[in-house]
Amino acid sequence: MSATTSPEPAESVPAERKGGRRSLGLMLSLTALGAVLVLTAVGRTWAEGTLPAKMEISVTGSAISGLPSGLTLAAMAAAVAVFAVRGGGRIVVGLLATLAGLGVAIGSALGARDTSALDAEAARKLALVSAQAGSPGHTAWPWVALVGGVLLALAGLLTVRSGRHWPAMGARYEAPAGKAKAGRRPPQAAGTPAELWQALDRGEDPTG
Repeated sequence: MSATTSPEPAESVPAERKGGRRSLGLMLSLTALGAVLVLTAVGRTWAEGTLPAKMEISVTGSAISGLPSGLTLAAMAAAVAVFAVRGGGRIVVGLLATLAGLGVAIGSALGARDTSALDAEAARKLALVSAQAGSPGHTAWPWVALVGGVLLALAGLLTVRSGRHWPAMGARYEAPAGKAKAGRRPPQAAGTPAELWQALDRGEDPTG
């Protein structure tokens, strides 16, 4: 008499989907929070100094380096791209997001000690090529951007680890049209990590 395998409990499938949705929401939250920290920080003053006659000058993070903001946009694009790929593609996207986050953190740490942009601003103010700012100093904003980069990297690692359990955008179009409830308009696809997370928070499936 052949042994029969016991069926998988029905509760395990919904539990797995719930766990996948939870990790997806965490990834989107990390991406959104990290992006807000970085993009806010790069617009603030990172370095300060003085000129003759006690004139004060300052430069923002974006003036020091365009790397943090550029890589942040790449990490956000990777978070959205997760919904368009499956399987190994998600691992690749997760790795790219991780590298982007690490690049943001490294660029921010380097910017916390950079004075070249401050000297360039001093030269512009004084119309002297060799001018340098006196008493150069840095604010805490580069470290805020560094924290944002770490969060972006964590979001990428979470994608590598759990992305295979997340739904794909194509699921909406694979479903038969007859399954849609009459008179009910399907939710619009969200285009940013923040919008995707808001859809999940409302109980909607951003992938259909």
